[in-house]
Amino acid sequence: MELILKQDVENLGFKDDIVNVKNGYGRNFLIPHGLAVLATSSARKVLAENLKQRAFKEQKLIEDAQKQSKALEGLTIKIEAKAGAGNKLFGSVGTIDLEAAISKAGQSVERKCIKIPGGSVKTLGSHIANIRLHREVFADLAFEVIKAKEA
Repeated sequence: MELILKQDVENLGFKDDIVNVKNGYGRNFLIPHGLAVLATSSARKVLAENLKQRAFKEQKLIEDAQKQSKALEGLTIKIEAKAGAGNKLFGSVGTIDLEAAISKAGQSVERKCIKIPGGSVKTLGSHIANIRLHREVFADLAFEVIKAKEA
């Protein structure tokens, strides 16, 4: 079943992509939740016209995302967390903590666009997170988890 995505869908595609999915997934999940529409010939024509009109705006978005990518790669992010013996954290550092640290540094990134390999960080030290700023622009952000000062 061919569908046109109306929103970004994790592990499937981005908005306005034409994707092939199994009939049940499309009929029972994507279409009822408003995430996709059937890729009929008229829907394809409308999509082509919309993409043509949006091409110039898309180029501007890509340039802005590349500027933000350079700004993010220049940041030094340090996140304090409580740790015990062997550099293991009490709990973990996840995307929520990283988003807060990035916003404190003066940049704004949506939490759903941040991916930490392994899901979360459970040890002290340097780590890398992947950030998707646009469907074509990605940035690798190095951050460090340091031991919190005890009060």
